[in-house]
Amino acid sequence: MARIALDAMGGDHAPSETVTGAVAAAARGVDVVLVGDQRLLEDELSKHESALPIIDAPDVIGMADDPGRAIREKPNASITVSARLVASGDADGFVSAGSTGAAMAAAAIIIGRIRGVTRPAIATIFPTPGTPTLVLDSGANPEVKPEQLAQFAIMGSVAANALLGAESPRVGLLSIGEEKGKGRELERAAYELIARGPVNFVGNIEGRDLATDKVDVIVTDGFTGNVFLKATEGTAALINSYLLEAFSTLSAEVRADVMPALDKVNERMDWETYGGAQLLGVRGPTLIAHGSSSRRAVANALVMARDSADKDLPGRVAMAIGGSVGSAPRTKPA
Repeated sequence: MARIALDAMGGDHAPSETVTGAVAAAARGVDVVLVGDQRLLEDELSKHESALPIIDAPDVIGMADDPGRAIREKPNASITVSARLVASGDADGFVSAGSTGAAMAAAAIIIGRIRGVTRPAIATIFPTPGTPTLVLDSGANPEVKPEQLAQFAIMGSVAANALLGAESPRVGLLSIGEEKGKGRELERAAYELIARGPVNFVGNIEGRDLATDKVDVIVTDGFTGNVFLKATEGTAALINSYLLEAFSTLSAEVRADVMPALDKVNERMDWETYGGAQLLGVRGPTLIAHGSSSRRAVANALVMARDSADKDLPGRVAMAIGGSVGSAPRTKPA
């Protein structure tokens, strides 16, 4: 069974919510090892009827720290140690709700990129009609080249198949029109490369297509993808607030009938349902959770990391890209 390292000091609500989320994930069959300040983590664990292994990592990388420098200068930070456990084979993946930049840097520098991958990409699951849609890049690479978008298409297709069960995932390139010649020079050049690649490319799609079941994978650069996702998340929250305001005028009896349906919609739209975003292109499953993650999000991220390891997502990506994840000697953590 895959073992997942949790950066238990990362996030706005750590270590209380991270430890509680880890306990919940362990109850769902995930082999979790907590990484962080041992004294604080033991105190949190004492509140639960659960015994989880702890790897002491007393330092923390803050949001204001330079990610690359912090990885080098804080070898005993919880993010750094978590990544090192994966690199050494003592864990099969790791989850962090801490600094996104530090998590990406640790994964790329310590765990390492898959051979042939020029830029790892953040892949976010979005709850579209029918089956969920994978959007990448969601923020790792604000500026990219056409060749990198073509790699994102391959990695996204592999992940959609492995994690979402999509057969021959439909891949779309985000642009300002459906026609082949639409978009910047970046999109026009990427269109040709993706069309010749080993994916089921359906062509350009527009932002409004996220509300449809037109594709399984949306490919774009990290700047556009991040704005795209946050705009849709904000719109969903706005619509939800309008619905709640409208329902507040209804009688208690009617609200009792309507609210369960609204709760189901909220559950489907809630980003915590998936827990985190995959960093594709590195040699070990890396889940980047939101800084405000609750125990529910942490637990779901750990489950997804476990599933990614069990399904050998990095190995599948490596095979599709044409590289190799290599191998690391496995030993048991102390």
